[in-house]
Amino acid sequence: MNENPMDLFARECPDLARALDRLIDVYRSGKGLDAKTRQLVNIGIQTATRNPRGVFFHAGMARQSGAAREEVIGAVVMNLHLSGLASVLDCLPAALEGYDRDALSG
Repeated sequence: MNENPMDLFARECPDLARALDRLIDVYRSGKGLDAKTRQLVNIGIQTATRNPRGVFFHAGMARQSGAAREEVIGAVVMNLHLSGLASVLDCLPAALEGYDRDALSG
């Protein structure tokens, strides 16, 4: 994966990016789910919608939040019976690449 699409978004649409950042900050400050669980849920949702790029980035964030590699894999493969094998096969490589890339850089 090349440039982080959020960096591109922030550069090209700074006002919208700042507004989105404020919304995300409010969401993160809420109670209910810890950071690791939020990232694992995000991976599950991104897999269900067949968004490997989203899975890639959230896998790295999940690792930074303390998720084990097996937990990231589990968040992807839980979609097998929900959204099908194709979504798992599309997203599992991205999840492992994102998790492992973050491990190499951090």
